[in-house]
Amino acid sequence: MTHTPVGTDPLIALAGDIKEHGRALGFSQIGISDVDLRDAEQPLLDWLAAGHHGEMDYMQRHGLKRARPAELLPGTARVITARMDYLPRQTPSDWRTLEWQRLAQPDMATISLYARGRDYHKVLRNRLQRLADFIVSKTDPGVVRVFTDSAPVLEVELARRSGLGWRGKHTLLLSRDGGSMFFLGEIFVGLPLPVDPPTSAHCGSCARCIPVCPTQAIIAPGRLDARRCISYLTIEHPGAIPLELRPLIGNRIYGCDDCQLICPWNRHAQRSDLPDFDARAGLDRARLLDLWRWTEAEFLQHTQGSAIRRIGYTRWQRNLAVAIGNGLRTSNDAAWRQAAIHALQQAAEQTTALVREHIDWALAQVPAASDTPVRVR
Repeated sequence: MTHTPVGTDPLIALAGDIKEHGRALGFSQIGISDVDLRDAEQPLLDWLAAGHHGEMDYMQRHGLKRARPAELLPGTARVITARMDYLPRQTPSDWRTLEWQRLAQPDMATISLYARGRDYHKVLRNRLQRLADFIVSKTDPGVVRVFTDSAPVLEVELARRSGLGWRGKHTLLLSRDGGSMFFLGEIFVGLPLPVDPPTSAHCGSCARCIPVCPTQAIIAPGRLDARRCISYLTIEHPGAIPLELRPLIGNRIYGCDDCQLICPWNRHAQRSDLPDFDARAGLDRARLLDLWRWTEAEFLQHTQGSAIRRIGYTRWQRNLAVAIGNGLRTSNDAAWRQAAIHALQQAAEQTTALVREHIDWALAQVPAASDTPVRVR
């Protein structure tokens, strides 16, 4: 990797202006990297060859373009990476303890922290575009384009190279002053801006994120098999969740934060100043059966402007059925079990085949010795 070029004074000054304006727009950190990602190509090819991307076909389809920014957008000379923290404004100091407690309550619904507020794509893209407009107002950057999960971009690798942090053993970017609870977005530009040096890694011998993964999706330090990852299974995966993984999902219905909750660096995770990331529709304290009762119209209403909406009502119910089934197996609350069985049975006759399969599995989770009757359809 090349280091900061000598550049010209105007480019050095512009880089400083970009970072200052980025902070004014609500970004916690801005870094600049070059576009030479050749040493990331073989690991990407190996990951794809192993099938670890699951059914995310777009990753295979775009191939090495992910590691070649100048091929993705011809004329690109630098990539500006922006970090935006997303912990809600009122997050208490013991937030990680509270998250672990929720995971241990069979009747509660656990949604990844990042998805409880407004869709981050909308928030991030709007502010990145304003930063891109600022760059254009200062000079002719040649090409300039904003990316927020909207194209095949190796964003963690680019962020690492731009000095925003290091890749943790869970594969996420880690920052000494922000943990990993943040979003990343990029601006591709045609300017030879001075690049920032990468930071050193600070995981040391710590590997707590690997054994804590409920489905053992982190198969080695820095290697993730997405096919086992709960975030992939509850969000990206379109079909039936593999039988052997359903009991391991617990009450997680959208994403999973376990590898981040256990990470010591997340004691430094920063609260966002933006109201956009505050929890909506009570998603930080939602109960499984309350969410199960949502009609499709109510789902669309409650998830308007949320990242959750993109999975659709069928996957939403599929995920809830699995979580309720896990609750039926583990809960000691007979009244809750009875209510859950009734709710599942009521829905079974008027849902899709995919959801019905998961309802049948959920009903089969009631312990044989239970005093809660299950009506066989």
